[in-house]
Amino acid sequence: MPMHTSALSAAARTERFSYAIRNIVAEAQQVELAGRKVRYLNIGDPVAFGFQPPPHLIDAVERAMRAGMNGYVPSQGILEGRVAVSDDYRARGGRTSPERVLLTTGTSEAIDLVLSAAVDEDDEVLVPLPSYPLYTAVIAKLGGRPLCYRTDPEDNWFPDLDHLRSLVTPRTRVLVVINPNNPTGAVYPERTGRALLDLAEQHGLLVLADDVYADTAYEGTVPLLGALDPDAPVISMSSLSKAYLAPGWRTGWLVVGGTPRLDPLLTALRKMADGRLCSPGPMQYAVREALEGDRSHLVAFRTALAERARITTERLSAIPGVRCVMPRAAFYAMPSVSLPPGRRDEEFVLALLRETGILVVHGSGFGMPAHAGFFRVVFLADPATLSSVYDDFASFTTAYLQRS
Repeated sequence: MPMHTSALSAAARTERFSYAIRNIVAEAQQVELAGRKVRYLNIGDPVAFGFQPPPHLIDAVERAMRAGMNGYVPSQGILEGRVAVSDDYRARGGRTSPERVLLTTGTSEAIDLVLSAAVDEDDEVLVPLPSYPLYTAVIAKLGGRPLCYRTDPEDNWFPDLDHLRSLVTPRTRVLVVINPNNPTGAVYPERTGRALLDLAEQHGLLVLADDVYADTAYEGTVPLLGALDPDAPVISMSSLSKAYLAPGWRTGWLVVGGTPRLDPLLTALRKMADGRLCSPGPMQYAVREALEGDRSHLVAFRTALAERARITTERLSAIPGVRCVMPRAAFYAMPSVSLPPGRRDEEFVLALLRETGILVVHGSGFGMPAHAGFFRVVFLADPATLSSVYDDFASFTTAYLQRS
């Protein structure tokens, strides 16, 4: 039998799949191997910065494990968790039922499931720019086309509605709305939400509402997009990862709105959920505790985030050549540096990493023009650490712009 020694090729779709938030870590690891300490400000993991899930959530998972709840659970998720999600969604003004809820392996799986159910090859999906890169990666994997609608840093990173309207074609199927926004920290006003829903209705689009940061707004919970019109074709997604400080549990959910227009998608979602068996079982027992139990940790968490957002905005905006819009939620900011002609954002970010050990993510990883100098910073570190980081960032940036 002849021996085949040539390398086995990967599927072509993998060439289209890119996730900059993790990709840049490989370079950071090389910097660490060279002996420099890296300060990771690239991934929004509260646990990495000392935050932990509320104790009653941990207790719920432990009770489930010790009670033997360690096998497969229903593909849609345990009933008590789906009831809790449904009740919470309705309490916030939306319309659904437990039968229209799926518990997922984090919001990431929810994104993949919904887009896989809704998007055929060559279909188009409207995605905000800058965009959370998992959306464009999954769309590329499916053979779809992302249509990136601008959000405007001169207008608090709100969507440019005229630009959005100009992108819609007969092939457009889905409108993605991330509010509060990752990577900018923006919170959209109600009028913007209603305009987005009106556009979706006009063109017969599914609205995919990424609500994972709704409870992290500094001034209080952000109303859900699906609550603005309970009859709108909205699928909402959230998780325990951010507001409930349990990203490693990979426990999320998607809520299919109550309109019968979404019934075919619900059927498709259930079918795909069956194929992956279930999301992690014991952690699902924390969902009811999170949504119906003590949420007092959110007050302290929001206060901590607001302080860090203020420090980040003030310190970065004070650096000549740097501009930073004040975030209103979550733990991200999307500043920009005025790069010299011919320079690219990734060059700046890699030089920053190699010379200071500070790791942020270049804006082109979120779809922004490489020459525009945007980058995302995660500001979950304690204020003293952030102050030290921004001291070093200021010194580096001043020198970089002078020598360039």
